[in-house]
Amino acid sequence: MAAAGLSPRQCGPVLTSIAIGQSVLLSYIRDMITELGHFALILAFLVACVQATIPLIGAYKRWPGWMALAEPAATLQFMLTAVSFAALTWAFVISDFSLRLVVLNSHTDKPMLYKITGVWGNHEGSMLLWVLIVTLFGAAVAWFGSNLPPSLRARVLSVQAMVGVAFFLFILLTSNPFLRMAVPPFNGQDLNPLLQDPGLAFHPPFLYLGYVGLSMTFSFAVAALIEGRVDAAWGRWVRPYTLAAWIFLTIGIGLGSWWAYYELGWGGFWFWDPVENASFMPWLIAAALLHSAIVVEKRESLKSWTILLAIIAFGFSMVGAFITRSGVLTSVHAFATDPERGVFLLAILAVFMAGALTLFAARAGVMQAKGVFSLVSRESALVLNNLLLAVACFVVFIGTIWPLIAEMLFDRKLSVGEPFFNAAFTPFMVALGLVLPVGAMLPWKRATLGRVIRQLAPAFALALAIGALAWAMQTGRSALGPVGLFLAAWLVGGAAVDLWSRTGRGDGRLSRLTRLPRADWGKAVAHGGLGVTMAGIAAMMAWQQEDIRVLKIGDQFDIAGYTLRLDEVHDEEGPNYLSTMSTFTLSRDGVEIATMTPEKREYPVAQMPTTEAALDSGFLRDIYVVIGDPQIGGGWAVRSYYKPLANWIWGGSILMALGGFLSLSDRRYRVAAGARKVPQGVPAE
Repeated sequence: MAAAGLSPRQCGPVLTSIAIGQSVLLSYIRDMITELGHFALILAFLVACVQATIPLIGAYKRWPGWMALAEPAATLQFMLTAVSFAALTWAFVISDFSLRLVVLNSHTDKPMLYKITGVWGNHEGSMLLWVLIVTLFGAAVAWFGSNLPPSLRARVLSVQAMVGVAFFLFILLTSNPFLRMAVPPFNGQDLNPLLQDPGLAFHPPFLYLGYVGLSMTFSFAVAALIEGRVDAAWGRWVRPYTLAAWIFLTIGIGLGSWWAYYELGWGGFWFWDPVENASFMPWLIAAALLHSAIVVEKRESLKSWTILLAIIAFGFSMVGAFITRSGVLTSVHAFATDPERGVFLLAILAVFMAGALTLFAARAGVMQAKGVFSLVSRESALVLNNLLLAVACFVVFIGTIWPLIAEMLFDRKLSVGEPFFNAAFTPFMVALGLVLPVGAMLPWKRATLGRVIRQLAPAFALALAIGALAWAMQTGRSALGPVGLFLAAWLVGGAAVDLWSRTGRGDGRLSRLTRLPRADWGKAVAHGGLGVTMAGIAAMMAWQQEDIRVLKIGDQFDIAGYTLRLDEVHDEEGPNYLSTMSTFTLSRDGVEIATMTPEKREYPVAQMPTTEAALDSGFLRDIYVVIGDPQIGGGWAVRSYYKPLANWIWGGSILMALGGFLSLSDRRYRVAAGARKVPQGVPAE
């Protein structure tokens, strides 16, 4: 300043002016980024409208140029939506409290991770993530669907754009994330404390990838109905997207279960909550669709059933969105209770389901099965698989919506809980576990059941021995644990026998085992993963131990042969919460194993407490400890659990997802891999 000829007295106003100018410039840039995000969202909607109409007309008229518009439109739609999502994320990162959504779901003291995850930790942001994934799947077909016939590709992308148009309208009309505050506050209201967890970073995105992935199978089904052709090639093209959706749903459900297990402090992994059920139902239908598509691909049978499953799977994903956001059913997962939003989602569901099912009825004649098969065959086993999964899904659906039906029709408030679901759902899963290894080994078209049973006899004997051992070791308990371990051993052993049977005879079977197609390995790993999950669920439900007591500093107690001692309780201050932190020493036979630190947090801004459980995990068990409130007579309430095979639940989920990835990486099952090459031109009519 001195060099510029300004006195110290003159420097102050100049510096102030510069600071004000910088602040105004930053505010202008911030506002421009936000407005750019909003504008990009509107442009994406307009592009979706074009993509939903022009390629569809082009496919009908056989106009190559109009059909070719679908691919760049899908890419542009995804890019514009990504810009909009990035702008909203930036607003959360910089704590832009001129946006209503940021005010309601963020705070300057919140850690950066939760500022970012807070983008989809609310209704409006989660719907923007939803539509981003819708456009991503459409772009994936544009990028990797070059082997699809041009007319089918155009129709698939048009139907997917129709889904996008519906959700763009939903966001813009009822759930706009870019609404402004007339007078921005100095700080926000913070995110729901239960959502301030790393689980929020992964659970919703994976779950949405699964939900929305089923919109892609829906688009393939409707496009095939419009085209009037469902054949083996269609089955091959739709399988990768079905498999991807199922994988993501598996990961999302597993992460959500794990999150609830360690975060909520109740020691459970599944509550049969309506929103939990809403994610589980599409998973069951997607599993059925995945297996029925195999029959379409291999034998050109079950065409009508497979198309119907593809439509219903998307319908159940929409039911999940409706339940989560309408507030018609009470759930800890609910984002909103706005009736307007619920009616809009219900209208989207009704329009797409009515249109698709009407088209399905009109095109029933073109979906005649070509392949015939005997009662004992892999086709029949897959039909039984589909029936068990579909009926199990129907049972969950009835249990979920029955309270709503009872209130609407009979004016009665009912609660359908764990006893109903356990009693009604479990038999179908037991039956599925029994037939799965047999069905996987049956040949196509015609099979000899005795031969397969002889091959599986060692696995069955081993499973029976494990179940009998579990029964002998437990006393005065139910058959749940032994039956669960039997089924687990049967599924894992059956998968191993199936793999080994594919190596042929003679020398070199081990080397041939390593060279088997990835799809074979994927099937075996996924089936084995289901068995591992069944073992974990059965063992935890049958043999867990719970202890609730009041402890003072220095007190100790025993649970399942382990000793827990309360060493310390003190207060700590976190970034945006106050914590009561405790320290426990876990030991066995006088040998210290671990130090456990459960805590209880209080979030002053949200005025809500949370429980942070402490876990000591092992291969065969979890020790689970929760610290409660201080007691009047001194000491603290302490809840502890011994949970056998707890981690097998999520280990099995990982194995199922890994099996899916192995199958997806098989060259035969990639998008359009192995499909008949078609000329890019359109034949003259």
